[in-house]
Amino acid sequence: MPIKGLILCAGLGSRLRPLTYSSAKHLIPVANKPIVFYIIEWLKAAGITEIGIVVGVNRHEISQAVGNGDRWGVSISYIDQINPLGTAHAVQVAQDFVEQDPFVMILGDNMFQGGLERFVEQYRRTTPDGMVMLHQTDRPHDFGIAEVKDGLVVGLEEKPEEPRSNLAVAGVYVFNPSIFEAITRIEPSPRGELELPDAVRLLMDQGMRFESHQLEGWWRDTGRPEDVIELNRLLLEELPHAQIEGQVDGESAVIGKVSLSQGARIERSRIVGPVVIGPDTVISDSYIGPYTSIGAGCAIKGSEVEYGVVMDETEIEGISERIGCSLIGKQVRITRTSQRPLQNVFVVGDRSEVRILVASNGT
Repeated sequence: MPIKGLILCAGLGSRLRPLTYSSAKHLIPVANKPIVFYIIEWLKAAGITEIGIVVGVNRHEISQAVGNGDRWGVSISYIDQINPLGTAHAVQVAQDFVEQDPFVMILGDNMFQGGLERFVEQYRRTTPDGMVMLHQTDRPHDFGIAEVKDGLVVGLEEKPEEPRSNLAVAGVYVFNPSIFEAITRIEPSPRGELELPDAVRLLMDQGMRFESHQLEGWWRDTGRPEDVIELNRLLLEELPHAQIEGQVDGESAVIGKVSLSQGARIERSRIVGPVVIGPDTVISDSYIGPYTSIGAGCAIKGSEVEYGVVMDETEIEGISERIGCSLIGKQVRITRTSQRPLQNVFVVGDRSEVRILVASNGT
């Protein structure tokens, strides 16, 4: 049975600004790989090779990074959502791409453990009218929640005051083309958007069978910086073993699961995994602690970094106070100065956050 893939990537990522002023949130690297690359790999592993990506003002950035899909052995089509009018509208604009085939729809900023193979295999085996991926949550008031009976989804409610279950919708569905007619019949929500759960409820009211698939393992919505940092940690936990392709000098110590790419160099430093370090990065006289991803072409000198993401071509020099729990963009320069007057100097974009370490004596 031919099944297509649809990735929704038109969102602006306002909670990740200023990073998303210059790059789409779906391209933010975790464990040194853009989020949307993982999703494409999952679809390919599940046997889906015809993939549409719904894009907005970020079309150029995403299409330039992803290309036509050749590197994964898939075909990528780009579908424009000119006006971001909700998730149902994002699905609606893909009707010409989907044609008459069933399709897996996945939000382009969601990641979870285990990929899509079991989910798609269940659909191929049972061929329901649709499927919804669910995960257990201890915060049911914060998510769309599904009511399930005998394996079928019988109700969906967005952020309910009195949740009927703890099964949250994980942002992954299988639909057949009947979803498009249902979308034409729903009204905008109070926030002015066409909501996908409203269309799903309409189909269920018509007697269509939506099976549930409960996700095993972790799930993360990468809408906030802290979510990206935590997702990075979870992925680094899954590194299978150390892989040293770069150079490590005799005065350095590399401990645990460390992935060091070709062209990278470690000099007079201590690296404690799990850590990934991109190509052509040089780390000297520094400490890199667990759960850290460092991109390509970076230079870290005389500094300490732990539990965070450092993107490509960034320089950090002379920062002996440990940098932790941080999401640092591309081509950033963080240095210490001894010039007078002594002062902190920042060039910070919109909606950034900076925290200054205060010594225990208050100085």
